[in-house]
Amino acid sequence: MLFEKDEYLMRMNQTKMKMMEYGIEVLLVSNPSNMYYLTGYNAWSFYVHQMVIVMIDEDQPLWIGREMDAHSAVVTTWLDDDHIIPYPDEFVQSTIKHPMDFAANILTEIGQGNRKIGLEMDAFYFTAMCYERIQAGLPNAEFRNFSTLVNWVRLIKSEAEIECMYRAGRILENAMQAGFDTVDVGVRENEVAAAITNAQILGTKEFGGDYTSIVPMIPANENTATPHLTWTDRKYNYGDFLTIEIAGAYMRYHTPMARTMAIGQAPEKMYDLSETVVEGIETTMDAIKPGMTAEEVESVWSRTIARRGYFKESRLGYSIGLSYPPDWGEHTVSFRKGDHTILQPNMTFHLMPGIWLDDHGVEITESIRITENGCELLSHVPRDMYIKQPGVLGDGFAENRINAHYR
Repeated sequence: MLFEKDEYLMRMNQTKMKMMEYGIEVLLVSNPSNMYYLTGYNAWSFYVHQMVIVMIDEDQPLWIGREMDAHSAVVTTWLDDDHIIPYPDEFVQSTIKHPMDFAANILTEIGQGNRKIGLEMDAFYFTAMCYERIQAGLPNAEFRNFSTLVNWVRLIKSEAEIECMYRAGRILENAMQAGFDTVDVGVRENEVAAAITNAQILGTKEFGGDYTSIVPMIPANENTATPHLTWTDRKYNYGDFLTIEIAGAYMRYHTPMARTMAIGQAPEKMYDLSETVVEGIETTMDAIKPGMTAEEVESVWSRTIARRGYFKESRLGYSIGLSYPPDWGEHTVSFRKGDHTILQPNMTFHLMPGIWLDDHGVEITESIRITENGCELLSHVPRDMYIKQPGVLGDGFAENRINAHYR
């Protein structure tokens, strides 16, 4: 287990308090991030149906998953063997049986079949068929949607979690350096993605990296107006510009970042837009402090870029922490109008002040931790648009970081 058992028990207690608040007696957790958070379960098994069942009056939750994955639960979780319940392989991708049939039978057998049950109905891994089969299997239960109940419990990080995100930040710095070093005239986009991915997993001399929940997104030239493109096998040319959005990951905890760069020189429009984004993010970070609302953070940014004639329709950022594919966000707080969540110490966010216009865009983002009197960075990479001279390696920022910011 990555964390001490006492931390898992604290997480369970906080989850049960939320369940009591909303009148839920049983919570079916299918989001692999939430399964990991509550139990430590960590395996690439989320392509089949699995879940953790939290019962309001039971000390330990149940893990239910594929039989061949049960030993993964034994070696990664704090649960005893009686709370690890595998289903036979005949339930895997069957047209007759379904894992939710198995789960419903277990809940009925242990007297939980007629209770108020919360479901993560908007989780990526809880399908329409899951909902249909669990309803059919538990006709006397009362079902309610609580897709992000555990996500909100995860919002304030422990010191151990913050340490994981600092380590992810160190890995991120090396990965961004690898991207900067590899981009060059005649180099293919996929080679840059490969170099970044290698650095993400290689980690540092002190600790290795994890796979990230999102692959490198490195659109170039007019495609920078479309931030979620990945890569092609096209070769870069002199004067190309691109954005790089990646993360470092350590033990499933993510620290993301985006930067903008050009080869040799960038169009004048890129300099103006990047200066706007940098001014906006620095003004916003100077203003952030606990007690503000998420909406107020976005307002600082919007007022700042409006002075230069720009506006941003999409949200300014979102909460981050541990995650599994296909996303590294927590699906809770967003920096946007209407979000009145109050910032508290040890909340962590991806501050995302990208601006995307019709034929170009700039992304310069930071991962931050809310502190007792402001916020601090979880990684350190120069913020200005980076101009790469052909044939020249990067400036070595990953080897010259300010060590005082790290534990």
